[in-house]
Amino acid sequence: MKSFTLNEINKQIKGTLLGDSNQRISGPEQIENAESHHVTFIGSRKYEKLWDNSRAGAAIINETLNLLPGEGRSFIKVKNVDLAMAKVLEMYDPGPPVLEEEYHSSAVLHKSVKIGKNCKIGAGCYVGENVILGDGVVLYPNVTIFDEVQIGKNTIIWSGTVIRERCEIGAYCILHINVSIGADGFGYRPSEGCVGLTKIPQIGNVVIGDHVEIGANSTVDRGKFSSTILGDGCKIDNLVQIGHNSVLGRFCIMAGSSGLAGSVTLGDGVIIGGSASIKDHITIHSGATVAAGSGVLKDVPAGKTVLGYPAGDSREVLKQWVALRKLGRI
Repeated sequence: MKSFTLNEINKQIKGTLLGDSNQRISGPEQIENAESHHVTFIGSRKYEKLWDNSRAGAAIINETLNLLPGEGRSFIKVKNVDLAMAKVLEMYDPGPPVLEEEYHSSAVLHKSVKIGKNCKIGAGCYVGENVILGDGVVLYPNVTIFDEVQIGKNTIIWSGTVIRERCEIGAYCILHINVSIGADGFGYRPSEGCVGLTKIPQIGNVVIGDHVEIGANSTVDRGKFSSTILGDGCKIDNLVQIGHNSVLGRFCIMAGSSGLAGSVTLGDGVIIGGSASIKDHITIHSGATVAAGSGVLKDVPAGKTVLGYPAGDSREVLKQWVALRKLGRI
């Protein structure tokens, strides 16, 4: 088990240490559950009141707070607790499972596959014709990669993920458990005579940039033609649906159970809250935010925050909600 002194932790996060620099910490913990050998985190006044009853030996706190550590306990004051937390968690990270063999004997690799240096391919994987794996790619057990897929260097793909034919995945990506990349988009039209439905062929692909992370059980459908695109640095939560021919700019965030219908365009830095849904052929411009649970039926200007169903300017919607509450009392 890893253990560090507060001084060693402070060297990583570059804060101001108050208290015993040699106090040894066995790991981070929530403030309510922490013991004397743990470090916890206080990022706002909301958590100040919990410190007195906490048994944590130390805390990393926002430098704007006036809280004192108390006898026998220590603080490290920092500008941004969340960023400091990320560095501390890296220090204590036990690391992912290790695949001892370069290619497991049960993996099925087409003879045409091109594999870079230092790749690992786990048990039960299937890698199809003309697939290209960059240096350092890791495929955990039971990953399926169909023909002509390209995967950039140091990308990690977890068990159960399926990448359909002709898709392109960038470098330094993480695809978590049971991700689906390149399944058919949802396209049907009434057949002639209005008897049954005709499936619209989906012959495009998915193109994913570098440093993209996609959460467990999320899906990115292939384009009807051309590509569904996720720009560099996008972060996709669990259980997210991205419809065919949607285009995401750089560093977009989509929280759990949110969804894009077909041909949605997101600018750079767009944030989609949990369970929000976006109508097809909508554009949400750069820097906009869609609040959790909202339904977007029209374009959203750059930098705006929208809320509600149907979604509107958040300030106006909140005023309407206040007025409705007052009306109920009347």
